[in-house]
Amino acid sequence: MNPVTWHKSSYSTNGGECVEFAPDVPGLVPVRDSKDPSGPALLFPSDAWSAFVAAVQAGEFGTV
Repeated sequence: MNPVTWHKSSYSTNGGECVEFAPDVPGLVPVRDSKDPSGPALLFPSDAWSAFVAAVQAGEFGTV
């Protein structure tokens, strides 16, 4: 995979340990653990990632 620009989750409130995503891969959204930036990334189809983000924003998963 070519180098990508990683973005931290805007929902992170625990000192920076959160998920990061890279929206600049055509058709895919890589997601990784910010504590392990050289570790593996999960790849999600862009439409599935968009649906997940919309569900989170709509409160479909509740809060912790």
